[in-house]
Amino acid sequence: MNNGVEALLERVRSALGSGARPEPAERYYRNLMPPAGGKGEDRLELFARNVTALSGVFHHAGSFEEAVERLKKMATELKWKKVACHGTGTAFKAAQALGLDVLNTDGGYEKLALEKCDAGITECDALVAQTGSVLVTAQSAGGRGLSILPPHHVVLADNKQLVADLSEAFIVLEKKYGTNYPSSLSFITGPSRTADIEQQLVLGAHGPKKLTILMY
Repeated sequence: MNNGVEALLERVRSALGSGARPEPAERYYRNLMPPAGGKGEDRLELFARNVTALSGVFHHAGSFEEAVERLKKMATELKWKKVACHGTGTAFKAAQALGLDVLNTDGGYEKLALEKCDAGITECDALVAQTGSVLVTAQSAGGRGLSILPPHHVVLADNKQLVADLSEAFIVLEKKYGTNYPSSLSFITGPSRTADIEQQLVLGAHGPKKLTILMY
């Protein structure tokens, strides 16, 4: 720590009548964090439990093909007519398999057209067991709007992308992007929500009302 800053803090502590040094910030904040996932089934169970508690939906499929079948069933039950996706990878393949009208955001799009899609289907960078969060970047989620504007966000994730905690998620980012980070990154923890008005919880206030995670 800079000597000038340390001297200032010493004067503040003296004025407050306490010479005790505060607990290191790293240790303090770690004590406030929820437990991290272990390994294997324990990690998977923790993630599923956290997602459900946050009003999200989680399905663990045995393969990508099984995940697509679950997606087809969802599209039929919810009577989807049009979905949005990105790229040419798993999100694109899953969207094409639905046999619906598909908007691929890689070719550019109008905001109102994206909002009118029944769902936005994206990939991700990691799933975090500790918080039940989905880590996405502008690259993995096809920009910023695809995971925000449609009323239902569907995430396709490989089971190898499930990590224990937030620190591991940032390690994933560092290994994947190095110093060339995408223009945005977000931890999505359940559907969009707010309780600003009379402390009444409302879903879908600033983003998707539904979040479904399909891991294969």
